[in-house]
Amino acid sequence: MKLKSYQVLIFLIISTCSHLWVEAVGVNWGTSSSHPLPPAKVVELLKANKISKVKLFDANPNVLEALSGTGISVTVGIPNSMLKTLSSSKKVAQSWVHNNLTRYFSDGAGRVKIEYIAVGDEPFLQSYGLQFQPFVIDAVINIQTALVGAKLANDVKIVVPCNSDAYISVTGLPSKGHFRPDLNKTMIELLTFLSKHHSPFFVNIYPFSIFHQNRNISLPFALFEPKAHSLNDSHKTYKNLFDVSHDTLVTSLSQLGFPDMDIVVGQIGWPTDGAINSTSSTAETFMKGLITHLQSRSGTPLRPKKPPTETYIFSLLDEDQRSITNGNFERHWGVFTFDGQAKYHIDLGQGTRNLVNAQNVEYLPTRWCVVNNNKELVNVTSKALEACSVADCSALSVGSSCFNVSWPGNISYAFNSYYQQHDQRAESCDFGGLGLITTVNPSVGNCRYNVEIQTSDSFLPNRLLFFCCKFVTMILLSFYLLCVS
Repeated sequence: MKLKSYQVLIFLIISTCSHLWVEAVGVNWGTSSSHPLPPAKVVELLKANKISKVKLFDANPNVLEALSGTGISVTVGIPNSMLKTLSSSKKVAQSWVHNNLTRYFSDGAGRVKIEYIAVGDEPFLQSYGLQFQPFVIDAVINIQTALVGAKLANDVKIVVPCNSDAYISVTGLPSKGHFRPDLNKTMIELLTFLSKHHSPFFVNIYPFSIFHQNRNISLPFALFEPKAHSLNDSHKTYKNLFDVSHDTLVTSLSQLGFPDMDIVVGQIGWPTDGAINSTSSTAETFMKGLITHLQSRSGTPLRPKKPPTETYIFSLLDEDQRSITNGNFERHWGVFTFDGQAKYHIDLGQGTRNLVNAQNVEYLPTRWCVVNNNKELVNVTSKALEACSVADCSALSVGSSCFNVSWPGNISYAFNSYYQQHDQRAESCDFGGLGLITTVNPSVGNCRYNVEIQTSDSFLPNRLLFFCCKFVTMILLSFYLLCVS
């Protein structure tokens, strides 16, 4: 059948728009790891999986340099700890913009495509109270002023990532949604700023956490499964938990006079370990459901045919140094393991049916630290607890991958975690003579006893650079004092 010219044109437009939509799925790249995958290797992983958007939690120069010239759109982050200083000083804001943005906007191939500055990381989180909230708006204004001064205001937009606990619905129905009363004044100021500068509202939605905190929500409803019972609200039918949370936000925005504000999902995912229902198979079900839902472009009941403008998967890699205050699962959000190996196979919407693993990863020697069964194991449990107070033992918790490993295998897991985190130094496998270094892999079933990554010196940066700078400063100061004395 021969297509007419206008039909060909329509086909091309649809194909182009579909391609643009597919590109709206990105990932969060966190670096809270004892042995992070080197930035260059992570960028290879992003490119191999055709991921075109990445959200960072800081502005680490090693990470940004690795992203130079890739064409990947980047969101850089400002930690909550900097908000107070930034809110009180325009000069500090100017310095931050100069040091972390200006140099990456030079002409040529080395440019980093910075799209957003995320001011704070969930600074309105309810558990933080007023620790960061009073400083957000002034910090945002000062950063915006600095962008204008650096002539970058047309290139970079400011956003403030908010946890979904910023809005609530006592009945659980989206039509009854509203922002927390303690946030109303600040939220109106923020939304006014975002609207003025045509910036979207960044929201982090965690169906896993919502499901675990609410016994009235079924697992199938959280996982986008077709068999889940629907929720009816004011003649609107909700078939999954994501739409419920999203539309509760839509109602909350409408109540404050911003019904049409664009929404970006800054973080969403499903952990694979560290808690009940956090497995690779469950995460795969969730992720496939999410991606299918986004690609359908069906939107939500309150915004039909208008899905989030962008969605960032949380997260790219596991991070063994993330806080476990909310649960051991916090260290297992990655679509990939800490060393860049896919936990399951999904299509992130980039035309790849299966995820591509990181290649040529350099590991520490293939050896582990285990319990020495030839010793009297009287105090071995206390030694394991000491190890876990420092190292990552989240996989040993109830419902996790190593929970069913019997004693003393669980003790060996703790010993090895500590040993690997401390670069396999011989003394880190002592444990009062109860530890033993072996070249025989002690992994059992799904319980993986890791061998850590060989981390490049260039990325160990912060500690080493700090001590080097401190040392040089002391020498220069001593020289100066000698000269003036």
